[in-house]
Amino acid sequence: MYIQMKKYITFVPTNIVITIMRIEEIIKSNVTMDAAKKVILNLMYTQTVIADKFNEILKPYDLSSEQYNVLRILRGQKGCPANMCLIQERMIAKNSNTTRLIDKLLLKELVTREVCPENRRKIEVQITEKGLDLLDELDPKVLENEKIFSNNLSKDELELLNTLLEKYRTLNNNI
Repeated sequence: MYIQMKKYITFVPTNIVITIMRIEEIIKSNVTMDAAKKVILNLMYTQTVIADKFNEILKPYDLSSEQYNVLRILRGQKGCPANMCLIQERMIAKNSNTTRLIDKLLLKELVTREVCPENRRKIEVQITEKGLDLLDELDPKVLENEKIFSNNLSKDELELLNTLLEKYRTLNNNI
């Protein structure tokens, strides 16, 4: 059930009441905005909120979200090495400096880097046991963080949100 108020939208699922501030209130805007502008502002603000919470989890481990992303990619290789191109194409932030990220992870002994014997121009990177142990420690904390956000939505709403976000970020090249 949804109850719409003047400045806030309140969701009442069962006996839990969650009051959500509208984007205009958050940014303290008195200007009337069209829906497209509000979507952009909401996405940008929401990304910042999510990133801030995620970075709180990683901070005690001296790990950036990009370094965490590299470790997750390498764990997904299931013991097989990954080259720099593969890591770069799987990164969430495509503009990350992969070489710099790997260098920092090397210093922390979370990854290894070797020159490929068949092609000396190719660098192979693997996650270490220490890196795997770190991810094992972080996994429940990351999952709990995801639940904090996803618990505000039903399963159907989460699926719809994913569908809408995928559709929204798909650029229409016919324009």
